[in-house]
Amino acid sequence: DIRIWEYVEKTEGSDIWEFLGEVWDCMRDCIKDGLNTEGILPGGLGVSRKAGFLFRQNHIDESPETRENRIVCAYAYAVGEQNAAGGRIVTAPTCGASGVLPAVMLYFQKKRGYSDREIEQALATAAIIGLLVKTNASISGAECGCQAEIGSASAMAAAGLAYLQGGDDEQIVNAMAFALKNM
Repeated sequence: DIRIWEYVEKTEGSDIWEFLGEVWDCMRDCIKDGLNTEGILPGGLGVSRKAGFLFRQNHIDESPETRENRIVCAYAYAVGEQNAAGGRIVTAPTCGASGVLPAVMLYFQKKRGYSDREIEQALATAAIIGLLVKTNASISGAECGCQAEIGSASAMAAAGLAYLQGGDDEQIVNAMAFALKNM
């Protein structure tokens, strides 16, 4: 009986951790760059970047839950804006939904102090879930609408988070299923 991430290592080899380390570095860099870049996004529509503004907002009467949600949203916006500007991102699982997984992983790493290795194991777990969705349904917005993209990204994030919180494989799959059902 092996954990999902152990299956990834078994099938991909131990080099997978170096690769997932690079993926995690890229995800964090993307959020950082997106939070620190201001101005108008390319494309001629005059859309202003909002991630940094959203992240830096501070309301005295803001509840802790609202603040936490705002920060996670700012992280996701940062990645989406980097994508829109032609920056380097990780498609997890697609460009359009690329902000969900890194936003959730970074927020919980900062909040709970997870190590990079634990995040990499969560990413391996999330990747298997993404592969399951891609194989058995779709991650494609063009094929099944935006819900396929955001649903699969949310399922991946839920699975990774369930792993980080000590969930067994059944709980991880249940987290994925609940995320998909609610999209």
